[in-house]
Amino acid sequence: MPTALILLSLGDPDRAKAGRIMQAMMKMVKLDIPTLQAAAEAK
Repeated sequence: MPTALILLSLGDPDRAKAGRIMQAMMKMVKLDIPTLQAAAEAK
């Protein structure tokens, strides 16, 4: 598991944020960290 993914989702208690990250990740063939970061920052 990439370190960035751990920092984005596992270390954050915000479940909505984790959900956005997971939804974005499930659409990917390869992990696109900038897209995951954008999903994490979305409101």
